[in-house]
Amino acid sequence: MSNFVNQLKNRRSIYALGNNLPQSKDEITALVKEVVRESPSSFNSQTQRVVFLFGDAHKKLWDITEEALKPLTPPEAFPNTQEKLKGFAGAAGTILFFEDQDIVKNLQEQFALYADNFPVWSEQASGLTQANVWTALAQENIGANLQHYNPVIDDAVAEEWNIPANWKLRAQLVIGSIEAPAGEKEYMNDADRFLTFG
Repeated sequence: MSNFVNQLKNRRSIYALGNNLPQSKDEITALVKEVVRESPSSFNSQTQRVVFLFGDAHKKLWDITEEALKPLTPPEAFPNTQEKLKGFAGAAGTILFFEDQDIVKNLQEQFALYADNFPVWSEQASGLTQANVWTALAQENIGANLQHYNPVIDDAVAEEWNIPANWKLRAQLVIGSIEAPAGEKEYMNDADRFLTFG
C-alpha cells in the first residue's frame, strides 16, 4: 500500500475533539498556508481563501451558529443540535474555507467560452483544498470534521470578522486533539462504483 493511500485512510471525521494540541497556532497556520498554496485551482486562479479561528473567536463561531439555527430547528430537536455545537466549540479551532467570487467573475468575463464552468471549477478547487488540508492535519495527528453551515451563518460570520464581500463561505473544518477514534468506515461494492475498459 502506498504511503499516500495510507494518508488518505488516516483522514477521518473525528467528532470527539479536544483542545489539547501539541502544535502551536503558528505551526498549524503555517502548515495550512503551505497546503493551500500547493492545492490546485483552474487556470491557477488561486480562488481559495482561508480564515483561522482559535480561542474566543473559535467559540464565537459556534455561538453564532447556535443563534442562527435556533429559529430554524424544531424545538424538540434543538437540544441535540446544541449538544453537537457544544462539541465543536470544545475543539481547538475552526478553519473557514472561502472562494473569491471576484476572481471567478473576472475569469468568466475573460474566457466567455468557459463562463459556466468557472463557478464549478471554483467549487472543485475548494473541495480539493479542504481535503488536502484535512489530510495534512491528520498526518500531524490533528483530528478534524468538516461542517457546512453556510449559507445560514454567512452574513453573521462576515460581519463578525469583517470578511470581504467577495469571499463566499464554503465549509468549516473543526480541528482539535483526538479524544476518541472515528468509527469503522463502510465501503460500497466496487462493482457499483467503478468501470474499466480496454
